Amino acid sequence: MKVGVIFTKFMFLTWFDSNSWLLEIGGKRILIDPWLVGSLIFSNLDWLFKGSRSQNRPIPDNIDLILLSQGLEDHTHPPTLKLLDHNIKVVASPNAAKVVQQLGYTQVTTLAHGETFTLNNQVEIKAFPGSPIGPTLVENSYLLKELESDLTVYYEPHGYHSPEVKQAAPIDLVITPFIDMTLPLLGPIIKGQNSALEVVKSLQPQVIIPTAAGGDVTFEGLLMKFIQTKGSAEEFRSLLEKNNLATRVLEPKPGDRFELPLEKRALAI
Repeated sequence: MKVGVIFTKFMFLTWFDSNSWLLEIGGKRILIDPWLVGSLIFSNLDWLFKGSRSQNRPIPDNIDLILLSQGLEDHTHPPTLKLLDHNIKVVASPNAAKVVQQLGYTQVTTLAHGETFTLNNQVEIKAFPGSPIGPTLVENSYLLKELESDLTVYYEPHGYHSPEVKQAAPIDLVITPFIDMTLPLLGPIIKGQNSALEVVKSLQPQVIIPTAAGGDVTFEGLLMKFIQTKGSAEEFRSLLEKNNLATRVLEPKPGDRFELPLEKRALAI
């Protein structure tokens, strides 16, 4: 006779605003898309777009891995990366890998779509297609798995979810935007509500957490006059309820380390 056994596995997360996360999983500390110091400016064009916060975030200690999803400055932020230890292992999209290699990082692994990297036999990271950047470049999203427990985390910071990720369902935690950001004529920069709803339906996560918006950040510049935003975490909760989806929505506070318990189900005889 097979009996369902439920046990709880814990992980820790810290959100540093925007798309910057510290994920503690499998006994490892993984820093994702870090922007911790200075302003966020694309191609030195501060008149076009500039992100600022009231104070810098502290540089986390004992980082085992830096994980970079895209090569643009809001994911591969040069002022932050210059301050971090260049001997820390880096896993990056091909575009992001070029940036950190130019900065002098010594242990850089480039992951193309479908490729995997294993950190100390404890955490497996698999790259999937993520956000399109221009007409030809598609950056990375990531599936992280704690090998001892099979605890899984899926991260896609712009809401572009590849159908290939469905093969990994069900996922324990999804980190992706809830808010839509659109430029007239050019289309969506970030796909939020509907994209997040579809990924909940396909991946069946226990918990979903927003990224890419909110926090202690102010944005200015010419581009902000044209960007249109829509959606909120509360609206997304309502959307889940209307679709009879049990996934929990959590909203972390910037800088706060929090513990996330997740149930794992196994079968025993």
